Amino acid sequence: MAEEVSRWLVAKNHTSWIGNTFNESEVHEESQKSDLMIVLGGDGSILRAARFAAPYDTPILGINMGRIGFLSETDPQNWPDVLDKFLNNQYWTESRLMLRAKHLRNGQETADFIALNDFVIGGARARVVRLDLSVDGDEITTYTADSLIVATPTGSTAYSMAAGGPLIPPVLNNFLLMPVAPYLSLDRALVLHQEAQAHIRVHSDHGAILTVDGQETLELIDNDEILITRHNHVARFARVGEKGYFYRRLFKRLGFER
Repeated sequence: MAEEVSRWLVAKNHTSWIGNTFNESEVHEESQKSDLMIVLGGDGSILRAARFAAPYDTPILGINMGRIGFLSETDPQNWPDVLDKFLNNQYWTESRLMLRAKHLRNGQETADFIALNDFVIGGARARVVRLDLSVDGDEITTYTADSLIVATPTGSTAYSMAAGGPLIPPVLNNFLLMPVAPYLSLDRALVLHQEAQAHIRVHSDHGAILTVDGQETLELIDNDEILITRHNHVARFARVGEKGYFYRRLFKRLGFER
C-alpha cells in the first residue's frame, strides 16, 4: 500500500519516500525535509513515528491498518480524499503534548527518552516496586504498586484508561500519574500542570523496568531516578475533520457511540 500511496503522490507532481521507522538514520534524515509523514499502521506505528517527526515539526497523517486507530485520520478506503484535502490546504494541525524522561544513576544522567503516550515504571517480576514521588521539588508520596504510569493526554486513552485513570482531551497540556494495583498507598490519579517536574526514585531489590510508549525498555536498579518533564517539541497531526472530533471518535472506538 505504501507504493500505491507513493505512486498517487508522484502522479500529482509531489515527491515521496518510503521508509521504515526501524531504520532510524533514514527516517531522521527524511523527516527534517518532509512536509508530511504518512504512517501506515496502527497506533503503535504512529507512536514510534511521532518520536522521529516531532523534533522537525513534521506533521503526521495516519492511515489506520491496525485494530483501534485512535490517532489515525483515515483508512485504506478513504485515504485519497483525505490526502487531496491536505494537498489543497484544507486541513488543520493538531498539537499533542509529549513527555521527556531522563534516567539518572548515582546522580549521573545515563539515558534520555521522549514519549507521546506514556512512561511506565514497574517491577521486573510480578512483585511491587516502591516509588518515591516529588513534584516541583516537593515530596508528595511513596507508591507501593505494580507500576506507575506517567501519561500524556494522548496516553490517557491507553494503559492509563485501562487502569482506571481519567480521560484528558488533547487540547489540554496536563499530564497524569496513575498507579497500577497500588497496595496500601495512594490509589488515585494525580493530574499535573504542563511545566511540572516529576521526580521518581526507585526502590526495589528485584529490579524494575522503565517502558517508553510500550516499545522501548530500560532496566532499573535500586535507587535509580527518573525525571519526567514536558518535551520541548510536540507531536503534530494533520486533521481534515472537525476540531471537536475527540470525544466522538473515542466513544465510537470504544463501542459506546449513540
